[in-house]
Amino acid sequence: MLRWFLFFITVALGLAAGLYYGWVINPVEYVNTTPDSLRADYKADYVLMVAESYNANGDLNLAVQRLALLGDTPTAEVVANATLFAVKNNYNQADLALMQRLAEAAQTMNPALEGPQP
Repeated sequence: MLRWFLFFITVALGLAAGLYYGWVINPVEYVNTTPDSLRADYKADYVLMVAESYNANGDLNLAVQRLALLGDTPTAEVVANATLFAVKNNYNQADLALMQRLAEAAQTMNPALEGPQP
């Protein structure tokens, strides 16, 4: 019986020491990460935030610059994927409308005609 008790005490102390080391002594520090490393749900939230910003200021070029941080995928496709995710996960209708408005604006944009940003 003593053998099992010592085994479980040793496991508990090892677990506690590992957690203390990982959370207090040497925690992970993410540096210079970009939104393209986010999970799909966070990417959808990011697109929603960009859509809210676009709704507030109407600056499509700024919205496209922000969405470009999600990778090399075309802007319209990024917004469409995020909108599909939002529909599947029952986002608020007002949020879906904002994302749809941004998707429509992104589809009409022609990057070849856009000038460089100052």
